Amino acid sequence: MKVDAGLAVAVDQFIDRLYQVLEPVAMPVLGVPADSLREDLATEAFNLSAAFIDCDETHTETEIWAFISALGRHFPDLIDKDPSPADVRKSGLLRDKREWLRAPSGMLTRLVAADRKEGTQLASVWYEHALRVAHTVISLDAYTSRLELSAVEQFRSLVLRTITAGGAGGGTAQPALGDPTIPQVGDAADDPPARPLDELLAELDQLIGLERVKEEVKLVANLLQVQKLRLERDLPVVDSSRHLVFVGNPGTGKTTVARLLAQIYRTLGVVERGHLVETDRSGLVAGFVGQTATKVREVFDRADQGVLLIDEAYSLVRGGERDFGREAIDTVVKLVEDRRDAITVILAGYPDEMADLVSANPGLRSRFPKTIEFDDYDDDQLLAIFELISKKQEYHLDDEARTTVQDWFAAQPRDRGFGNGRAARNLFEAAVARHAVRVAPIENPTDAQLTTLTPDDIPALDDERMQALGD
Repeated sequence: MKVDAGLAVAVDQFIDRLYQVLEPVAMPVLGVPADSLREDLATEAFNLSAAFIDCDETHTETEIWAFISALGRHFPDLIDKDPSPADVRKSGLLRDKREWLRAPSGMLTRLVAADRKEGTQLASVWYEHALRVAHTVISLDAYTSRLELSAVEQFRSLVLRTITAGGAGGGTAQPALGDPTIPQVGDAADDPPARPLDELLAELDQLIGLERVKEEVKLVANLLQVQKLRLERDLPVVDSSRHLVFVGNPGTGKTTVARLLAQIYRTLGVVERGHLVETDRSGLVAGFVGQTATKVREVFDRADQGVLLIDEAYSLVRGGERDFGREAIDTVVKLVEDRRDAITVILAGYPDEMADLVSANPGLRSRFPKTIEFDDYDDDQLLAIFELISKKQEYHLDDEARTTVQDWFAAQPRDRGFGNGRAARNLFEAAVARHAVRVAPIENPTDAQLTTLTPDDIPALDDERMQALGD
């Protein structure tokens, strides 16, 4: 059978690039003789390739043939001449190799230590090419399983944690939330450069809570990288929709994640611009016959080569027979198909209503097959959000105020009207207003008095004016 050369290329690049970087420092920094360095790197590539083939405990013929082609010439004594996939399976060469992914390799650990001591970036080079091998292995078969995608993400996280814990720096910047370089609606010429994927994923990790959301977004990113590799090698790619449904209560971070996802799509070449256009029923539905379709097309034009987020999308089918919302949905379905290579659409709203919407429209169900669920924040997470907002505005809570804020969140009913992150922002703004009233009479207040929020600044739980803060 014809063997895909992709893994052989990735393995050779791993060995050659790392040898080039490490050879001058092999003995003084790593304690490895230069003449055995290439063999050590080949062993690392062997373990890495075998581990990802074994990560789903399924060793396909395509994977085994690629493995033999890529590693056989580096290990002629280990891999017999002209072996078959059956021979490799029988030898146990790949059995339980996935265990290699559960801890940092010895080489990575030594590189991290060297970076910490010498101020180099050797571990970053290892990470870049190891991740390329990982994606290449799981791209060998036409279908990539969720288990394989999860294995890559767990490996990526393990390596970056190892690099960060070692104080070596992995080339992954830690940007502030709300990075101003996010492309906004405007001319493509004004768009900032695409940001590195690791930087975007690091920003995603900085978001408070949303663990399930982060996992799903990372799986999407890994799948896109695998598909890109297959396209580069002229291999068939399973056609899959990139459109998504976001479900969750207000204030759970849906818009923030959509902005990051838009930039991830741009970095991975799914769209050219990566800007986010937000709209809702009012931005899509007109009041007269024939105007709604035009209005929808105009919104799609603004979102071209980016991401369109339609909030409270279920409201488009809430009207009667004469309501033009259904015309908007029909137009959205048509444009999603006509422009599937130029735009990604995200439908967002409450969980139950969005499930009813997608189920009620076959066109939506087939084009929006993936749903990402945004959970409500718990009390600790809301307190963390409150303190993050405070820090940005150069305020801070004293210990008693911190307890008061947490108690305030704990007392709020978690019904469908609860505002989550918006509730935290509303409470902060109310606290700052009360703080201003309290501090105003003080002559020559200190910096601490001007920036410290106390329990007196936190609205009482039974204050009727505060009833709307959670909404």
